[in-house]
Amino acid sequence: MNKQLNIGIIGYKFMGRAHSNAWLKAPLFFDIPAHPVLKVACGRQQESVSDFAQKWGWEETETDWRRLIERPDIDVIDIALPQNLHYEIALAAAKAGKHIFCEKPLSMSSRQAEEMLKVCEDNKVVHYLNHNYRRVPAVAHAKKMLEDGKIGRIFHWRCCYQQDWIVDPEFPLTWQLKKEVAQAGPQWDLNSHAVDLAHFLVGDISTVSCLTSNFITERPIANENSSGNLSAEALGSEKGEVTVEDAALMMVRFKNGAVGSFEATRFATGRKNRLSFEIYGSKGSLVFDMEKMNELQYFSLADPEGDQGFRTILVTESAHPYVGNWWPAGHIIGYEHAFVHAVVDFVKAVEEKTPISPDFSDGLKIMQVLEAGLQSAESGRQILL
Repeated sequence: MNKQLNIGIIGYKFMGRAHSNAWLKAPLFFDIPAHPVLKVACGRQQESVSDFAQKWGWEETETDWRRLIERPDIDVIDIALPQNLHYEIALAAAKAGKHIFCEKPLSMSSRQAEEMLKVCEDNKVVHYLNHNYRRVPAVAHAKKMLEDGKIGRIFHWRCCYQQDWIVDPEFPLTWQLKKEVAQAGPQWDLNSHAVDLAHFLVGDISTVSCLTSNFITERPIANENSSGNLSAEALGSEKGEVTVEDAALMMVRFKNGAVGSFEATRFATGRKNRLSFEIYGSKGSLVFDMEKMNELQYFSLADPEGDQGFRTILVTESAHPYVGNWWPAGHIIGYEHAFVHAVVDFVKAVEEKTPISPDFSDGLKIMQVLEAGLQSAESGRQILL
């Protein structure tokens, strides 16, 4: 494998680390048609981005994303930033002919998403939206089971995405709690993942009803570099308004007639990052819990009556999606591996000129559902899509 694909990443914190690890690991475990080269890491603070680049093996650094995009030697722009920064960067990257690997949620609005999609299509660049949970082997295997008709006609979808990191009222007013940066709270951050999985596994959504709630409306103002640090040095006595919701509950009807529910919250005490879904059909059921990400629960009405019950499928065999490239059967994988799988599929799409999903068209559909949810919560009415 001699061909190289030069990557420029913008952003160097949580997602910057996760993406960097994926670019590094993908060619070590998978046979892919081009070798990703960690060419340039970009961030506003030179010292911080230099430390990041040295640690992860990025060859060069840059503090102006526009200069990075203008470089003729960069093939891919990796956007590992908060959602309020995606729109402008993605438009510039697409117009420069760069392929785009973009962190979710796609944008601040469906209007932005529509323009991002159009510009990418007009410039014929690959555009990937990193809803990485699609590429958890257990989720990918659930998709195959659904396509094979294992549970029959789908009646119900039930999904929860639960975290607890802001239960403490002294947790600072970070960017995730500000509408001007985050657009919304868990409805945007968490339900974007949940809606993507629903689209992937069940189908498109036709109606949305939603309610939202705020439990803590003011929080201590953190200094710019606190990143959620609760130390006295990071927090002052002044408080600021929380301008996004703390929890969102949606009920939906799918175009295929199934009904579904979504719970997204940052106030589920004891839940650090629990994404779970249940799918109930005419022939059986599937249940997944991210806290047990190598397992899939399956119930089948085809089993003898006296033997029926939920069985655990340990999704660690070479027959399961992606798994054969990792470890021997029974050796589990973790959160970071779904990012590697995304990189593998992205590189193949770029080199083989094939589609990849989710892309910005999927992101647009997600934005439309999330916006409908907020509109429903505000108006108290069901919203038709």
